[in-house]
Amino acid sequence: MRGVNLFRLQALIVQSGPLRFTPAGLPALDLLLEHQSNQLEAGVHRQCLLRLKAIAFGTIAEQLATQALGGRWMFEGFLSSPRSLKGVTFHIQKFRQD
Repeated sequence: MRGVNLFRLQALIVQSGPLRFTPAGLPALDLLLEHQSNQLEAGVHRQCLLRLKAIAFGTIAEQLATQALGGRWMFEGFLSSPRSLKGVTFHIQKFRQD
């Protein structure tokens, strides 16, 4: 089954691991992102805080590895569960400064 899995998030980079390489030689970078905002839900304003594990591969990983912590970015990609099926990982495919 093929469906839509598109995720967009404005967030800060709060943690970045070292640039590493997959067994196939592809650059990879593990990140922790943080999003804070006010959202309107059922007519009531709600404070939202989200911390989300993220990963980037290839040139996106290389570009993100040079960015300072705390910068605000707009990220786009898709969500996936790791093999352990514990939690969710955001796979970053695009980013731009926001």
